Amino acid sequence: MLTMDDDLIDLVTSLSHLMEQESEALTRSGRLQGLAELVAAKLRLAGQIEAEVTKRERETPDWADALSEEQRAEMALVFGHLRDASIVNAQILERQIAFSSDLMRAIAAEAQRATGKRSSTYGASGDMMRIDLPAPISINARL
Repeated sequence: MLTMDDDLIDLVTSLSHLMEQESEALTRSGRLQGLAELVAAKLRLAGQIEAEVTKRERETPDWADALSEEQRAEMALVFGHLRDASIVNAQILERQIAFSSDLMRAIAAEAQRATGKRSSTYGASGDMMRIDLPAPISINARL
């Protein structure tokens, strides 16, 4: 028979596994199939965990203290695993975001160099200012 503690452990374990799957998918090169579904599932599970913990805190503020030593050890294990999976996942996501930003800057710089669009503006003090206009960039969402 499943208890409320087992339900929480299952939710946390599922979230850890999803984070590991996402981290693995992000480290592979090529097109990322199913990433949106992974992210949606992660958000859903995180919301369920938050709701469950909030409910427990509201109904029985000392619920964690009432756990047996075995339950406490299992909770510590699964939450520790979630913490570790979260750290790895966050590091990989930060690298992906930084890489994407660098790539977009390089593309924009090359487009600017290739088009060479400049504009002149007459200033209030009588001088001419040269301004580099941004190059038009269109990104295909299926890169």
